[in-house]
Amino acid sequence: MGHSKAQKATTHKRIVAIASKRFREKGVAGVGIAELMKEAGLTVGGFYKHFDSRDDLVAEAVGSAFGTWKRQVYAAASGGPPLTYAKLIDEYLNEAHRDDPGTGCAYSALAVEISRSDKKTRALASEQIRNDLQLIAGLLPGENRRAARSRAILTFSALVGALSLARAVSDQALSREILKTVAEVLKNPASSKAKARPEKMFP
Repeated sequence: MGHSKAQKATTHKRIVAIASKRFREKGVAGVGIAELMKEAGLTVGGFYKHFDSRDDLVAEAVGSAFGTWKRQVYAAASGGPPLTYAKLIDEYLNEAHRDDPGTGCAYSALAVEISRSDKKTRALASEQIRNDLQLIAGLLPGENRRAARSRAILTFSALVGALSLARAVSDQALSREILKTVAEVLKNPASSKAKARPEKMFP
């Protein structure tokens, strides 16, 4: 690859990284092309040297935010710490993740906007969700395939929903309670059912 092509590839990657972070922080609609290009040290006119449209940038930026769990699995296979079901939940439902959407999960930050995006972005999200559900189900070896799939869908939905709500509320105590409660229920469903069971009433 020539110097100019290598430089262009590096610049392209920088724009995508900046957009990925800013979209998760402010929303896709909350960030303009001029703002992104300025942060990248480029002019607005240079945008079309890298992307055919804003939708193309959105697709790449959102896509680059996916795959965190898969990368952890690969790291574990290379001698890193293993990714367990409990670890996945604890690393997702915590205050650090809640307070740093720019480097966090794209679903909890952008799910509604992704649902309104073009077909390419939604297709990328759909494929990644399928992959993540399969990954979560694989962390539940004690359950049969159907039960693991159902629990994976429930887990994924609860993680994204809980983090979204924890970010939405202004009451910090309530925010922490949402994160803690959902994490506990996901990791210990049987215990949670027992606690929720009403006391037996005697005549």
